[in-house]
Amino acid sequence: MLRSKTHQSLAVRVSDGSIHREVTRLRPLSSRSRFFRLPLVRGVVALIDSLSGAVGCLGRSAQLLEPEAEISNRDLAITVILALTLGIGLFFVVPILLAAPAANWLGLNRLGINFLEGLVRISLFLAYIVLISRARDIQRTFEYHGAEHKVIHCWEKGQDLTVEHAQACSRLHPRCGTSFLLLVVLISILVFAVFSPTALGYKVLLRLLLLPLVAGLAFEVIRLSQRSNFFLVRALTAPGLMMQRLTTREPDATQVEVALAALETVIDPESVGRYNKPDTIE
Repeated sequence: MLRSKTHQSLAVRVSDGSIHREVTRLRPLSSRSRFFRLPLVRGVVALIDSLSGAVGCLGRSAQLLEPEAEISNRDLAITVILALTLGIGLFFVVPILLAAPAANWLGLNRLGINFLEGLVRISLFLAYIVLISRARDIQRTFEYHGAEHKVIHCWEKGQDLTVEHAQACSRLHPRCGTSFLLLVVLISILVFAVFSPTALGYKVLLRLLLLPLVAGLAFEVIRLSQRSNFFLVRALTAPGLMMQRLTTREPDATQVEVALAALETVIDPESVGRYNKPDTIE
């Protein structure tokens, strides 16, 4: 799955070995109101749009791979809500609960408590990535993830969109979702240090309320990294690139072919008609 400002493409290698392509015209929230395009707000809006598109592509991919399976939008929505709830709980609530008794035992001040929470949060995030990467299905997902980055690099360099050219490109990309997630974790340490009530219940509530602000700041840093080579910006984005060594793998040629199909479709949405029936265009 790849997205542009106006379209979202899906490419799936189906059971007969061919690559099925689909394209969807997007109407992002940012196009509906000037408020949604404001700094900080636009990051949260972009995240919502991306999650919505990813859920739709996930369900459609499952239908194409297993036509007999019945996967409803309701089932997908419940799965995403549960995943988000568990993710927020694990990476933003659990660190508070773990750091509080340790901080009391060590006699840390408020700044020390926030630093300890940050260390716990980063450790949990890294442990989670390492743990899930041991699953074979996740490894294949990471290979496709690397393939997407390679073909985007190939296109951004103006090279011919071929498997050979794409394979020669890096599998790491600064605008990756992995970089965004790690930036959220890192920026949360700074933001939470400023807003840090002592009461545990208020602290948990405030952390949750500040998450949109943290996400918005992370989005602005990634956006700035596209146009600036300033040392501080590079320093903030560098950990995300290192993290991608865990969340991407070197893809094989067949996986790059699928990624190229998705890229070509999102660049030229009308091309999907040359590969699939016209009714696949939404």
